[in-house]
Amino acid sequence: MKYMVGQKMKKIDLTKGNVLKVILSLATPLVVTSLLQFAYNFVNMIWVGGLGSGAVASIGASSIYIGLGYSVNAMVVIGGSVKVAHALGKKDEEEVNKYINTSFILNFTLGIIFGSIILIYGKSLIGFLGINDLKVNKSALSYLLINGSTMVIVFFNTFYTRIFSSFGNNKISLKISGIGLILNIILDPIFIYTFKLGVNGAAIATVISNIVVFIMSVYFSKDFYTVNFKKYFDIIALKEIMRLGIPNSMQRIIFTLINIALAKIISKFGADAIAAQKIGLQIESITFTIIGGFNGAAASFVGQNFGAKRLDRINSGYKISLILGTIYTLFITIAFIAIPERLAAIFVRDIITIKITADYLRIIGISQILAAVEMITNGAFTGLGSTKYSAIISVSLTVIRVPLALVLIDYFEVNGVWWSIAISSMLKGIVAFSVYRFILWKKVVRRIKYS
Repeated sequence: MKYMVGQKMKKIDLTKGNVLKVILSLATPLVVTSLLQFAYNFVNMIWVGGLGSGAVASIGASSIYIGLGYSVNAMVVIGGSVKVAHALGKKDEEEVNKYINTSFILNFTLGIIFGSIILIYGKSLIGFLGINDLKVNKSALSYLLINGSTMVIVFFNTFYTRIFSSFGNNKISLKISGIGLILNIILDPIFIYTFKLGVNGAAIATVISNIVVFIMSVYFSKDFYTVNFKKYFDIIALKEIMRLGIPNSMQRIIFTLINIALAKIISKFGADAIAAQKIGLQIESITFTIIGGFNGAAASFVGQNFGAKRLDRINSGYKISLILGTIYTLFITIAFIAIPERLAAIFVRDIITIKITADYLRIIGISQILAAVEMITNGAFTGLGSTKYSAIISVSLTVIRVPLALVLIDYFEVNGVWWSIAISSMLKGIVAFSVYRFILWKKVVRRIKYS
């Protein structure tokens, strides 16, 4: 790849200008993109919910393994984007090319491997969850296999989005994602109801949209670089990407494996409980939709300013992101606690599923602010190239969910699982902030001052 300069170079310098305005300019396109994703998931869940709780449970079961793919993909997405942001901050064009190229090849390899695993072992993966409903199992397997067939494309869609963000140019991602999501919203009812394909129809609509997003991403990426793997692929760069990416990736993989273990526990309470968790997560994503934007903004902003050795801007960017995220999440917390039944009823009409979902939202609601603190702080960890902190905190405190759930279900039944999630989320937020404030920041100051 050859890094393009002049008119074709779309890099935005994040080391200058008003910090609040820069953070908002970075976060806004990410937030809007996430809102579009939320809108799609919202509409998609309504369409699928019309098929019944069983259909929702099917997608919920298979989505766990698709989420595992995103966790594997994080190795490249995080490691590569951090190194690209640092190189941009130093204005080192050669390094930018080197890290993008090397990330590209690693991403392709991981996508092929993971997609193959899904296609070969899909039946065993669904069977492991122990869902005692043959129809749900069958639908979950077909949904998983259809999506697994294009997993490498999904890997690249995420990769391109983060690379665009490293350049400080999130508007391109917004345009691409917007078109893809609108297409998905249009195709869903056509394939689900008009063609009468049910859950499979939802999967096919998603695959088509992902392909379109991939084609657009490749097209727009030409404004940033051209392909030249022989010149810029670098083994040392590969090791650096993996060094930074593996902790975050392992964090997410373990997080997903914990979710699989929790799903197995939840399955004991029937398909209604599985559907309730899927709907609850869908509603809860309105938190992560916005906070994810601040996470990405913090990572890119801190990354470039760390490369430029701008201590003042690093700290200001983190604090502003944290304040904005906390204010937003407060309103979400109030909604989850005050009107959970109304939110659940949007997606499904089954009374039992609505009740379980409402309980989920009330319990999870109390942890939303601290969960947001953890996400934004993880963005700062990423920008500083210190992903090991977020990995250690997340892994150690997420692991306790399983034993805690096993204890609490004896007293609160399925609500015990929700309490285990809420308690661990609050602990992660407290610990992440404390580590950044009292440990990592002091190391960063010393490193920059004496470098």
